Amino acid sequence: MNPQAKLIFTTSLLLGSTITISSNHWIMAWAGLELNTLAILPLISKSHHPRAIEAATKYFLVQAAASTLVLFSSMTNAWQTGQWDITQLTCPASSTILTAAISMKLGLAPFHFWFPEVLQGCSLTTGLVLSTVMKFPPITLLFMTSQSLNPTLLTSLAILSAALGGWMGLNQTQTRKILAFSSISHLGWMAVIIIYSPKLALFNFYLYVVMTAAVFLALNSIKTLKLSTLMTTWTKTPALSAMLMLTLLSLAGLPPLTGFLPKWLIIQELTKQEMAPVATIIALLSLLSLFFYLRLAYCATITLPPHTTNHMKQWYTNKPVNTSVSILVTMSITLLPLSPLILTLV
Repeated sequence: MNPQAKLIFTTSLLLGSTITISSNHWIMAWAGLELNTLAILPLISKSHHPRAIEAATKYFLVQAAASTLVLFSSMTNAWQTGQWDITQLTCPASSTILTAAISMKLGLAPFHFWFPEVLQGCSLTTGLVLSTVMKFPPITLLFMTSQSLNPTLLTSLAILSAALGGWMGLNQTQTRKILAFSSISHLGWMAVIIIYSPKLALFNFYLYVVMTAAVFLALNSIKTLKLSTLMTTWTKTPALSAMLMLTLLSLAGLPPLTGFLPKWLIIQELTKQEMAPVATIIALLSLLSLFFYLRLAYCATITLPPHTTNHMKQWYTNKPVNTSVSILVTMSITLLPLSPLILTLV
């Protein structure tokens, strides 16, 4: 892709996100979401592969439908209340439609069907943008309207997302699809707590972005798209493979790594809200995700493949790892001791 064109699309992406995050008017928020969608489409389809074109088409159709629902929800609320303020979403029908629209934008179950297919059809760097940057504006809209949303509906969507994200990722062999179902499962944890503690949901999202970015960039450094090639990377970059294993375990939420902190705080908050059964269910459903995280971690650190593969063995390389990968991996592993400081900020 032409560097000037890539710069324009990246700038439009950041501009659309900024417009949505900083707006108080529904039309401005909708315009920012549309700008985001139009800016990411060329980045998805830049390889001109049929799979990439299919992913871009699926993404456009789903996001256009979700944006239409956001506009319809805001118009219905404006007819009922006479104002377009995002924080004044008082009409129950509008809040239900908005919840469905944001769920489509984010990929929450049962509107998750598009996300693994789109992620599989694009590159790892574009997949990182889809999994992190593109989810920030919808999460912000949920944050601003959290007082008006239906708790029962969001809790149901959250439990369904945690279940499907874990269950459907069990038999995957493509790393991008595994990370897509991981994202769906993590979104369930954010959705279950956003009504009771919106700041905690945003904090969970920030840590998820750090850990997911570390995994995507590490996989991009070792050029790994499948589990079969991941098993042969130990001889090429042993240090990065070991750090990737720890980052994956952190993403699974195992103590004493960083990923344990948001799950611990969410379970604690749900217990305070007298929702111990919901906390128990979502904690048990996270064991499904733990299985494929452990499988990824095992494949990342295995020294010899268990069977003959069609892939050439990798030679050891002294190529330096990108500084951003090192910083993100370190944050993904070692932030738990800072939890008292983080709790005062949350």
